[in-house]
Amino acid sequence: MGKTLGEFEQLVLFALVALGEEAYGASVRREIEERTGRSVSAGAVYTVLERLESHGLVASWVGEPSPERGGRRKKHYRLEPEGAHLLRRSRDELLNMSRGLATRLDRLADEG
Repeated sequence: MGKTLGEFEQLVLFALVALGEEAYGASVRREIEERTGRSVSAGAVYTVLERLESHGLVASWVGEPSPERGGRRKKHYRLEPEGAHLLRRSRDELLNMSRGLATRLDRLADEG
């Protein structure tokens, strides 16, 4: 079976895909909040990014200092090939499980 990704890990990785070279902790948080409508803590994002990096699914590098950050540097993140493979597999599994079930799911949800 191999490694699997949790739901929040998937959201973080999808944010990295969406953001490309502009992915850093705060932008990942904003991307998730904008796309899901959820409130997300910065601590949760950084914890997941560190865990994903420790497993080789994400890589990071420190950018140049910027005046708008008072000369501080941003830590940027990118999705590594193994992370992309796992994310694609997770997405495919969800699509396969949900295929053909939308009408039934809508009906069940409307019963309550």
